[in-house]
This record gives sequence, structure tokens and C-alpha cells, in this order.
Amino acid sequence: MKYLHTMVRVNDIDASLDFYCNKLGLRELRRYDNEQGRFTLVFLAAPGDDEAQIELTYNWDGDTLGEGSRNFGHLAYAVDDIYTTCQQLQDGGVTISRPPRDGRMAFIRSPDNISIELLQSGDALPPQEPWVSMENTGDW
Repeated sequence: MKYLHTMVRVNDIDASLDFYCNKLGLRELRRYDNEQGRFTLVFLAAPGDDEAQIELTYNWDGDTLGEGSRNFGHLAYAVDDIYTTCQQLQDGGVTISRPPRDGRMAFIRSPDNISIELLQSGDALPPQEPWVSMENTGDW
């Protein structure tokens, strides 16, 4: 058995690709547009890790998506520097729902309310401001 991908339904393919690719740093591997079924599938992966993929599913006629984080769970990615990653995301307009106060873990949300956990690769970094003093924002 081999892990293939996690499917996430999205309401706005452009906003989702901006979030996952431009802000989070994933890259598009392939795309499948199905005219008859009226949907688009976009497969994304972290650079250098094509085996762990996310499939964004966009239904052209719309979807009614509920709160995605708790019934879905979350996606998780290891990052080289959690503070730099969170700062870049925050500078890009992404809310840091659970700041990396411990130098190890943070949570953010996609435009469709999917929780994404960011974990520091290796050992936790030493606690650092402004993250240590930051409160949680919303659910994570």
C-alpha cells in the first residue's frame, strides 16, 4: 500500500492556488479538467516531495463547503525555519491561527478553512518574539 494524496474541495480555485502555491510554497504537478463532469483536479506537492500530494477538487457549478478543519483534520508540512515561514505567510496576508510560540508548531488556515500544521524540521527553534507573545486567532 502507498499513500497517494489527500483530496480537499475548494470553492475558489484561484484563491486556493494563490494560497497553496504562492504563499505556502507548494507547486502544481498536474491538472485535469473534466468538461463532462464539470470539475477540475489540481495536484500539488511540496518542492522535492512529489510523493505526498494534495488534490484540490474544484466543482465548476459550486459546492457548499462547511467548516473544513475539524471534520477533515489537517494537513501537515515540515519546514526548515518555522519563524521565517510564518513571517512570510503573515506578510502575505495569512492569519497565523496558532503561532509557533514553542519554536516547533504553528497552524494556519486555507481560504476554505482547512487547517494546516507547520512543524519545524529537526529540533524546535529557541522561543522568539513576536511569536512567544502572540495569542491564538480563531480555531486551529
